[in-house]
Amino acid sequence: MMNAFCKTLLASAMAATLASSAYAAEPLKVYGKLNVTAQSNDVSGETETTIESNASRFGVTGEFELSTSLEAFYTIEYEVNTGDEDKENFLARNQFVGLKGDFGAVSVGRNDTMLKVSQGKVDQFNDLSGDLKTMFKGDNRMAQTATYYTPEFGDFQAGVTYVASGDSDQVVGDNSSGEDGVSMAVMYGDAGLKTSSIYAAIAYDSKVKGYDTARATVQGKVAGLVLGAMYQQQEALDSGIKDDGFLLSTAYGINNVTLKAQYLDMENKGDSWSVGADYKLGKPTKLFAFYTENTFDSNDQDDAYVGIGIEHKF
Repeated sequence: MMNAFCKTLLASAMAATLASSAYAAEPLKVYGKLNVTAQSNDVSGETETTIESNASRFGVTGEFELSTSLEAFYTIEYEVNTGDEDKENFLARNQFVGLKGDFGAVSVGRNDTMLKVSQGKVDQFNDLSGDLKTMFKGDNRMAQTATYYTPEFGDFQAGVTYVASGDSDQVVGDNSSGEDGVSMAVMYGDAGLKTSSIYAAIAYDSKVKGYDTARATVQGKVAGLVLGAMYQQQEALDSGIKDDGFLLSTAYGINNVTLKAQYLDMENKGDSWSVGADYKLGKPTKLFAFYTENTFDSNDQDDAYVGIGIEHKF
């Protein structure tokens, strides 16, 4: 049933995109990407070759002008796992509806928390085996949220996400019901480093998915060299244990090639380091390769991943 629904959604969206609309502030847009790697994975002493789908996705988004000062907007996005042998391979990602105007923007539905959003693009191996979520908590997309973004004040913007207690991920330990959670952030600059040479953010989660989490992120660009850093403290609500961790990342572009490296360390969890390179074939398409080694404190075995892949955005 899910496959049939998603196929209908995609077909309807594509038809609507081709048709003109007298009401939309912008034409309804179909977007997505396919990111697939061939990998050799050495995990717990066992080596396996896999073809991985790294958060490949498709979605539809659009806006609707309600008045000269008010717009409605929405996003419906699904992850497509090309490597899942189950044909019912659609997973829900961000799916929300909202209003925006001079007051800012407010939306309700399934959404990334502000702490997750605040990381910007500091994670150079996002969605791959060296993703920061292998060591850090807080990379959360919650099902029952209300999110508010303030208007931009110069290069500053703030936001807050309310997570309802009815969200099943809010249940901690042996409790039969969850608690309300709040995620908030203040951000400076452009996360893509296109309109500013620096991006910085501070963020805090209170009672979100079983953790209180504080995070500070900074990334900057100097003469083609991109440097990034993150510091995080996370406290498990059920045990009260606090852990500190940090991330360091860098990237350097030479013509169509981007060289990348990253190191993660989280107290009582482990550490991870990755190196890789991207080769840009065109604006929407790149080839890439990476090597990642993850070491967890819970065992003495290092997990290693080496992969080559292709990403195409549409």
